Formats: sequence, C-alpha cells, structure tokens
Amino acid sequence: MADGWAAVAALFAGGSLLEACGAAFGLVYVILAVRESRWCWLYAFASTALYFGVFAQARLYMQAGLQLYFLAVAAYGWVAWKGDKGNRPVVLGRLGTNVAALAGLWVLAEGSARLLAVETHSAAPLLDALSTWASVYATGLQARKYRENWLWWIVIDLLIAGLCLRQGLYLTTLLYGVFVGLAVLGWRSWRPIQAAA
Repeated sequence: MADGWAAVAALFAGGSLLEACGAAFGLVYVILAVRESRWCWLYAFASTALYFGVFAQARLYMQAGLQLYFLAVAAYGWVAWKGDKGNRPVVLGRLGTNVAALAGLWVLAEGSARLLAVETHSAAPLLDALSTWASVYATGLQARKYRENWLWWIVIDLLIAGLCLRQGLYLTTLLYGVFVGLAVLGWRSWRPIQAAA
C-alpha cells in the first residue's frame, strides 16, 4: 500500500502549481458539462487560461494556441446555454458531416505540422496539430449540444494524454485519462431529442 502512495506522490511531484490548478478546474468543467450545467463554462474559462501557460512551457504550441480559442468558446457556451438545461436541446449530427470534418481536420493538421516542424521546436508537430484542430471542432459541437462531441473527445483525450505523457506532464496525462471516462459518461447521458437539420 505504501508503494502505491509513493508512486502517486511521485506522479504529482514533477507537476507545477499552474498545471495542478488547471487540471482541477478542467476536471470540474467536464463533470459539469456531462450534467449539462451552464456553470461548466466558467470552469472551462479558468482552466484554459491556466493551461495556456502549461502547454507553452511544454513546447506544445498548437495546444497553447488552442487555449485562446477555448476562452472564446467558454464565453459563447455561457451565453448559448443560458437557462441551464432549458433552452438548448441535445441533437445528433449527421455521419457524413463528421466524416467530412475528419478529412478537413486531417488536411489542416498536416499543413500545421509541417509549419511547426520548420518554424518551431515543437515536441510532436503532427499529434499536436491534429489534436488541436479536432478539439476546435469538438468544442464547437459541445457548445451547440451535439451528442457526438463526446465520441470526438474520447479520441482527442487519448491523443492529448499521449502527448502530455511524452512531455512529462504526468498530472495532465492523468487528467486526460479521467476525461476519457467522463466523455463515455457524457455520451451515455446526453440523449438527443432530435436529429440536427
């Protein structure tokens, strides 16, 4: 038992206070999002503001830039989800739209990765770019309450967990592992009342 606690302590010892606070706010954000609580967007705003610094320090530049987009989406989500669960129903998008989005995201990621590889010392250009562009898309789906956002997040969170593990961001790796489980819960709990037009 003592060995288990020592391993957990070692996991957190390398992390910064900035990372710990960002992770805590991020965890609360996803839990509240699963519950469809409008308050999730305030926690999202706080978490992403902190993670801008975390990812910049880790040389994951696309992830750092993504945090600026997340700040804007958090503000949009706060307005769009006005009245908590009452105003915006959960909908299900079309498969063709998501397949087309995936193809477009891959093209964006390839181009961004080439630019990152030439212009920066990015730690993992392709995974950084792909997870970033996919996050942009999935966050838009979440803010508009498309149920499939959770399927996107399962894959994205696994990619980001791998990136963070490579960069020694162990607390954030653990956080994204938890996010995968929460995304599964989100998929199961968000029931669409209609298909998207």
